[in-house]
Amino acid sequence: MVIVDGAGIILLVNSQAERMFGYERAEIVGRPIETLVPERFRPRHESDRNGYLAAPRVRGMGEGLTLYGRRRDGTEVPVEISLSPIDIGTGRCVIASIRDVTERRRVERVLAEKNAELQAANEAKDRFFASMSHELRTPLNAILGFTGTMLMRLPGPLTTTQEDQLRIVQRSSRHLLGLINDLLDLARIGSGKLEVRAETIVCQRALAEIVEALLPAAQERGLALTSSGPEAPMEICTDARALAQILFNLTSNAIKFTERGSVHVTISAAGTAARFSVRDTGIGIAEADCARLFQPFARLESHAQEGSGLGLHVSQQLAHLLGGRISVESSPGAGSVFTLELPRPS
Repeated sequence: MVIVDGAGIILLVNSQAERMFGYERAEIVGRPIETLVPERFRPRHESDRNGYLAAPRVRGMGEGLTLYGRRRDGTEVPVEISLSPIDIGTGRCVIASIRDVTERRRVERVLAEKNAELQAANEAKDRFFASMSHELRTPLNAILGFTGTMLMRLPGPLTTTQEDQLRIVQRSSRHLLGLINDLLDLARIGSGKLEVRAETIVCQRALAEIVEALLPAAQERGLALTSSGPEAPMEICTDARALAQILFNLTSNAIKFTERGSVHVTISAAGTAARFSVRDTGIGIAEADCARLFQPFARLESHAQEGSGLGLHVSQQLAHLLGGRISVESSPGAGSVFTLELPRPS
């Protein structure tokens, strides 16, 4: 704390100011305040001081600027200064509260350097995913294509063992392709580079495509996969690819974690929202686990299935991009209901 009179003469300093600037109190009291100001700032300081006294108020000094104080040995210290006017018997004075911000500036520099490093690493990651997306998918699509051709027996007959082995290759390739797609989508969402292209979509048609695509997987597990909704077409304006991915993830998850029974997908209107609900008769989820389902790489011990733990996280992020959200209701042994709500045209 430094108290200065209207002429800029130091009247009082406290012990903290003595330690900060390296002066004994007797050395500094009675000297101009510019003694504590670096020489390069002194010419302007007097006019700034007079301007403050003309319209005094409690405020920070040099707001938005980097300020420095000058120690007795000539070294400089970065400071923050708050000014407060005070009237005493001999006239108006100013109380300057001065804070040494050396350590804070050091931390800010370190953080700026780390942020620059992180930004560079993030840009490198984006470039990697952009350049590798094609290279990663192309060989897998070739594997899936030729595996499907062989399973159709177009090149010739297969033994039972060969067919079983090819189906293992097919399932593993699909799993790997799904993982790659999730990672690429997660990277694009994180970098803000996933474009959302809104178009008018008929909900029933979008749902029918998902059910048709996943019906073989449900039949393979002995499950009934059904859907229902209003007879009149229900339209929403949203990104078709993102909606399809969300519905595919929610429905395929329901099939994956249901041992017996059914998976039923419904569409309904909920006020100004379109509601897609995926209900299964699976093993269910404990309430404590529901809260972390949408975290990245979250996998539940009770759900011993293959998976990256990214599907629900990516789906929730996509839902947010579309202006909606995904919620879950579940309990152990009673199945689960995952609900996607998206805004409808008003």
